[in-house]
Amino acid sequence: MPGESDAARRLRAAVIGSPIAHSKSPKLHAAAYRVLGIDCAYAAVDVDESRLAAFVAGVRSEAGWRGVSVTMPLKTGVARLVHEVTEPAGVLGVVNTVVVTGSDLDRVLIGHNTDVAGVLYALRAAGVRHAERAVVLGGGATAAAAIAALAQLGAPTCSVIVRRPAAVSEEVRRLGGKLGIDTVVVPWTEAKRIVPTADVVISTLPPRGADELAGELAAEPGVATTGTLLDVAYDPWPSGLASVWQQRGGTIVPGLDMLIQQAAEQVRLFFPEVHQDREQVLDAMYDAVDAIRH
Repeated sequence: MPGESDAARRLRAAVIGSPIAHSKSPKLHAAAYRVLGIDCAYAAVDVDESRLAAFVAGVRSEAGWRGVSVTMPLKTGVARLVHEVTEPAGVLGVVNTVVVTGSDLDRVLIGHNTDVAGVLYALRAAGVRHAERAVVLGGGATAAAAIAALAQLGAPTCSVIVRRPAAVSEEVRRLGGKLGIDTVVVPWTEAKRIVPTADVVISTLPPRGADELAGELAAEPGVATTGTLLDVAYDPWPSGLASVWQQRGGTIVPGLDMLIQQAAEQVRLFFPEVHQDREQVLDAMYDAVDAIRH
């Protein structure tokens, strides 16, 4: 618009959550934009649940926004604030990506879930093509995305292991029914017995969240792991569970792989008009965080 400053016209995006200072998303997106020749500012903004509605209203009213990456604890709340929700975000009720479309006079916010693609691509990069005996540790928003990814891998069943089964059983069963995967909620006390027999395990627990299980497995010298473990926690890495899993013969996939894969999906959604070589984008992102590409 005439008289509008360059700063006001510049494209922008952000990652929101609370706390957010630790986020690697600014480095990942900046690296992708650089290699793709996109002039877009990307920032980390601390937004808690009480300020989410006001932040989304600002995105809707202010010029230049292309998209927002959403972290905890905002992934379910933001799903109620966008205009449209794509699948599988609609089934999950969880949005981690908001894409801004339309004109300055009629902006539309579309909610996506790229965590599902992040899990799927990370597992496929590790050689997983099918999941027969799947396990998810944890019952939150990321666990929902993990179940959806396992459904896409053709898993007939998924054991969801949580500390408070009564709190999530109904929701997990409903989700499984919509995704076409038989989900069974299992108490944490059964983890030591079930986890080693799985061919794919996805831990959605916070850092050190599965240390107790790692200790129990380490104390059983005869236990072998032959499947693949994706631990979404990536700092510290390897996690206690990942270390034991690898020592017992299993394949481990760091959560950083999932984070980078889903970030590449976000870039694709934010800038659909830009030709994007995914391999080039992934290489740039891994270089940005000094990580080894698996």
